[in-house]
Amino acid sequence: MSVAVNQHPLPRFSDIINAQSTLSKVVKQTPLERSKSFSAMSGADVYLKLENFQTTGSFKVRGAYYKISNLTEEESAKGVLCASAGNHAQGVAYAATKLGVKSTVFMPVFAPPLKVIATRSYGAEVILTGDTFDDAFNAALEFQQKTGATFVHPFNDPHIIAGQGTVGLEIFEQLREVDDVLVPIGGGGLIAGIAIALKQLNPGIRIIGVEADGAQSMKVSIEKGEPTALNSVNTIADGIAVKSPGNLTFEAASKLVDEFVVVNDAEMARTAYLLLQRAKILTEPSGVAAMAAILYQKTNVKGRKVVPIISGGNINMSILEQILDKGVMDEGLRARIQVLIPDQAGMLKSIISILEKMKANIHDIEHERSTTSVPVGYVQVTITFNLQDTTQLPTLLTELDKKGMQYQVLR
Repeated sequence: MSVAVNQHPLPRFSDIINAQSTLSKVVKQTPLERSKSFSAMSGADVYLKLENFQTTGSFKVRGAYYKISNLTEEESAKGVLCASAGNHAQGVAYAATKLGVKSTVFMPVFAPPLKVIATRSYGAEVILTGDTFDDAFNAALEFQQKTGATFVHPFNDPHIIAGQGTVGLEIFEQLREVDDVLVPIGGGGLIAGIAIALKQLNPGIRIIGVEADGAQSMKVSIEKGEPTALNSVNTIADGIAVKSPGNLTFEAASKLVDEFVVVNDAEMARTAYLLLQRAKILTEPSGVAAMAAILYQKTNVKGRKVVPIISGGNINMSILEQILDKGVMDEGLRARIQVLIPDQAGMLKSIISILEKMKANIHDIEHERSTTSVPVGYVQVTITFNLQDTTQLPTLLTELDKKGMQYQVLR
């Protein structure tokens, strides 16, 4: 997909004020909560802006509603459409239904079923087409040419940017003395709107953009001095996996954003786990990018009042399972061992008896005899188990050593 171009100028601060007035009775003013845990871990005074608590589970509904509310009667009669595999789709569907406008959403066939169901539940007609997002995007453009429906771009639109900018107004109302605001960047609509709002209210507030390591389109564009499309993106943070910023979002970011940093998938996964465990907040990987940048010290925020935007909570269940599994493994509260034992009655029981004595709870057991790496007469057993504390695994391994068993701890 090529760089998105919009001939309209960037929204002004007054446009964001107007957007706030329009949205005040439709979207939630989301909480800004100080986190004792993350403040202690980072050395900063951390306040979480919880857009995952927003209607439809992300900030996207703000821009979508403001965009659709500004259509003429003739445009509204022809309906709206978008191409999205996630949060933007749900925001458009909800906003259009609220405003009595027909919406059509194009999604690639790989779109997570739960997101398809959610988008339909908000009132949109969902059309699954193509193997990639670009295929769905091109199908949406063809549909637009045939029907005259208004295409609601996910980020490169003045009304979208103004709507997202209301997050910045809320932050300033909730914490006037804020020093730094960290914002995840996909296409750049959110950071463009927040930067326009906050730099008008207090030019001293630092705006820090955070991208996924596998989707650094804005950072690359800033370095090259123009909007630049990546050949591909690769990250678990699908909400910010965007190949290119638009001309409007690039313009705002290049003028108003103070710093750009990146976080990798492992850092986002770990942060998502910690948010769930320590703060009881469920987020998607893209939603924790800003918090990950603080935890992994991508920029110096020590001693400062910082606001990371927790931008969304619509996580795929398969990703959530992996994040939780890896999280408890990293904590040392779950372990996975592979043991080669004679294929004889009672051998497995001898291992299980050790776990039983330690009060370890078995999560999963797998047997493998057929691979060439397993000698004839033996079985390879992989056991995943939960531990009471981090000291138990060495004790277990000592017991296996005493029994002369061949084992491997899997990470």
